[in-house]
Amino acid sequence: MRSLPLLPFLFASGTLLAQPPAGYYDAAEGLSGEALRQALHDIIDDHTVLANSALWDAFYQTDRKPDNSVWDIYSDVPGGTPPYTFQFVTDQCGGYQEEGDCFNREHSFPQSWFNDQPAPRTDLFHIYPTDGYVNQRRGNWPYGEVGNDVSYTTANGAKLGQCIHPGCSGLVFEPIEEYKGDLARGYFYMLTRYMDDAEGWTSAPVLENGEFLPWVKALLLEWHTADPVSTKEVQRNNRIHADYQGNRNPYIDNPQWAVAIWGGTAGIEESRTSAIHTWWNGGVLRFDRGERTTPATLRVVDAAGSMVHEQRITGAQGSVELPVAPGVYLVVIDGAEHTVQRIVR
Repeated sequence: MRSLPLLPFLFASGTLLAQPPAGYYDAAEGLSGEALRQALHDIIDDHTVLANSALWDAFYQTDRKPDNSVWDIYSDVPGGTPPYTFQFVTDQCGGYQEEGDCFNREHSFPQSWFNDQPAPRTDLFHIYPTDGYVNQRRGNWPYGEVGNDVSYTTANGAKLGQCIHPGCSGLVFEPIEEYKGDLARGYFYMLTRYMDDAEGWTSAPVLENGEFLPWVKALLLEWHTADPVSTKEVQRNNRIHADYQGNRNPYIDNPQWAVAIWGGTAGIEESRTSAIHTWWNGGVLRFDRGERTTPATLRVVDAAGSMVHEQRITGAQGSVELPVAPGVYLVVIDGAEHTVQRIVR
């Protein structure tokens, strides 16, 4: 799946959003960009740092399914039957030889990337109980999108293999679709809570000078948008805040803030001088790509961040019947070059 250009608009998940205490985010209201990230950092900084051993008990509250089994994102099959399940305490690793043997603690942002610093080492917002063998196979590889060159496929369909996302190369681990947004929001949290430390995380292959590499930022925003906040995340966020760390993941509470910080407004500014133009004509969306005739993908995203239309186009000029309600939309044409047009219907 191609990554969407950065979308500078608010969006909601369509699910119940977490409820922070009244006034919790007052200092961040009305801000965007680095000013917003700094304000959020100041709000969530200095959380209660857990002991490493405390994670096992915390998982029972933060990552427990309704049937009391471990909520393992590397083996779960949402809406289906997992290939195996783990029970708390009795299935805690120990040793393992294959999938399904036991569960341990997965640092989705690996410990070696942040120099094994104490606070992120036990920060629940990026740590999950997962199958020990899968955790070991994922290792310290970045998350990414895997093509046909696959080294390993988990029982629930996650993959380790060669990255195909634009700008990415080498081995990456791709979780299943239902948990990509969870992991992306954990990464946004990490570069907010630890923004003062990240510049020193020189071992992190997803960072440069403490900021996401361009392909990483694009991928995370894509995952964040495609996999909205779930009830699981809401409950986890509330539990971590109330019972363990005393802080929250702001990108679960307010998903639009990830776009406000890392999306920016560059796409719209570029579109004003682009040779590619789009406009409404009644219920028809028209486009003019100048002399470009190479295949491209046209996407229309509403102000809530939801995709309302997607199709391949080939000609330099054309039209798409699109009877949408009045509002503000982003029209994204993503080919050899991409443009973002803000259209008011």
